[in-house]
Amino acid sequence: MEIRPKCAATAIGSMPHTDLERAMEVIFSSVGTVPFWPQLPRRGLHEQMEIQYSEGMPRVVLDEVKGRMYFDTSGDYSEDLAAFYEGYLASEERGDYSAAVISEDFSAGIPALVERLGRNGGKRDIVKCQTTGPLSFALTIVDENKRAIFYNEEFADAVVKSLAMKCRWQIQKFKTFAENVICFVDEPILSAFGSSTFVSVQRDDVVARLIEVVEAIHEEGAIAGIHCCGNTEWSIPVDSGADIISFDAFHYGETVSLYPVHMRRHLLENKNVLAWGLVPSNAAVREQSVQSLLELFERLSDQLMAKAGVDKQVIVEQAFITPSCGTGSMSIEDSERVFAILGETSAALKERYGLDTGNNR
Repeated sequence: MEIRPKCAATAIGSMPHTDLERAMEVIFSSVGTVPFWPQLPRRGLHEQMEIQYSEGMPRVVLDEVKGRMYFDTSGDYSEDLAAFYEGYLASEERGDYSAAVISEDFSAGIPALVERLGRNGGKRDIVKCQTTGPLSFALTIVDENKRAIFYNEEFADAVVKSLAMKCRWQIQKFKTFAENVICFVDEPILSAFGSSTFVSVQRDDVVARLIEVVEAIHEEGAIAGIHCCGNTEWSIPVDSGADIISFDAFHYGETVSLYPVHMRRHLLENKNVLAWGLVPSNAAVREQSVQSLLELFERLSDQLMAKAGVDKQVIVEQAFITPSCGTGSMSIEDSERVFAILGETSAALKERYGLDTGNNR
């Protein structure tokens, strides 16, 4: 699958807004060629990063009072796991993943995007959706004893399969509105891979879990992205088969050049894409301009060209421009500046390189 985003702008899902209509206006005015549904964590507990995708998982406990979620693995849970896998196998057999719905109670953004796309009519080129990655989910959410569910093999497998179904459900929903659907797998915890905190987490396990979700996305005919907003071993998302690698270029832009062989394979052999998180999703955005971000892109892309031996035009044509991460923890004012400068930077890069501003494929 050859992707030619040509410096189109899109964004990581979270936003600080509680006004849904305002969030949608910001999205369509700045990244309207690759719109996405917003994750709005300030609207309540159900829209938090992991909780948002928890519906249908076995033995999930939502503690509304304490504002947390955990898995209850006490006692005999065999019937609950059996019921989950029966539902999973039935969905696989039918090719219908409606049982993995993300309901409006857990995402106001999905029906809002559906309504907006339906209102505009016709099929767009690209629509983006997203799911919390299996590693970030399983290493963050714990059991009743506060042990990460990643270390419970049975439940960890159920988490991976449930998240893969969430991807499939979203893709099937948005196929109606777009020729191409991009599904991002958000894995911020990859930045901690190899640290003392997760010393027992093996690389092969990490890659295998990502591959399972990426393959589910591909089987739906969609484009798979992996996002990490910190430094990580960038060979992992390449080996996982992701079509798009999304990274924090503002703070860690030099790190992808440390993997020249993998970047060359990703861009040249596989004809895949880098999503450059040029616009900082923190207070640093106040000091940035389109010119400063263009200069950053030139410096980082020249560095990648020199180390990986990839032609500059290839890098540019196979680039999305994004914020460094989601803006959900920012003030609304700063978040909207991120989106404004994002759209302007994307347009400036297209103009600089004479890229088609219409179709992004």
